[in-house]
Amino acid sequence: MTSTPLDNIRIVLVNTTHPGNIGGAARAMKNMGLSRLYLVAPKEYPSEKATWRSAGATDVLENAVVVDTLDEAIAGCGLVVGTSARERRIPWPLLDPRECGVQVASEAGTHEVALVFGREDRGLTNEELHKCNFHVHIPSNPDYSSLNLATAVQVITYEVRMAWLQASEGKTLTQHQWDFPPAEARSLDAYYEHLQQTLVDLGFLDPENPKQTMTRLRRLYNRVRLDQMELNILRGVLTATRNHIFYSGKALGAAKTGDSVEFDPKKSPEK
Repeated sequence: MTSTPLDNIRIVLVNTTHPGNIGGAARAMKNMGLSRLYLVAPKEYPSEKATWRSAGATDVLENAVVVDTLDEAIAGCGLVVGTSARERRIPWPLLDPRECGVQVASEAGTHEVALVFGREDRGLTNEELHKCNFHVHIPSNPDYSSLNLATAVQVITYEVRMAWLQASEGKTLTQHQWDFPPAEARSLDAYYEHLQQTLVDLGFLDPENPKQTMTRLRRLYNRVRLDQMELNILRGVLTATRNHIFYSGKALGAAKTGDSVEFDPKKSPEK
């Protein structure tokens, strides 16, 4: 079978409670030509209920990847989109399903993409949503807004397929073209940890009362969409900053331990 950009798209279900919803999601995926299902700590799986609800999409279930954490499920992805039904205290870059379809279809041709769906009763946590470049919201009837998990998967994957079909017909999809691929989710998480520790060492960030500083910085960088080279440069800046703090004897935080080098910019892809 010929590979297509759809093969780079992962559907990630987090802590699914009802196995029937896993089967329903697998059916929705196969309807739209998607095949890569990731399950993060499902409550019950494998399950006959999942197989029954899949209505023939058993190959999707059989090839499903079961992992313990969201970080494992999105490892290696250059674009992560999380579904969100709630307004956030700090708004995040938000897409509607159609915009999401275009974004995903336009990027899936060059790197891995993850579409993340949360728990049936409460969706994704704030911490999980902060790992996403974008949030997508399905504008359902406000008087009856609750969507079944498999239905939500169907809506989003339909829009992805429609955008992909448009691209296949030669229609241009909006996409930024860079000289390096976008930074992957795991690399970004490492950068945020590095940034937070540097800000603590500088005395800028109080670890006992961080407020929303790191959340807002995550939003800033997610909005910009760093590529790998840009991330390497920023990591190098942080390392130089922490080295200066350490060797000048002005360390206020963890730099006192002597752990002054976390990242080597010489390993940058441009070198």
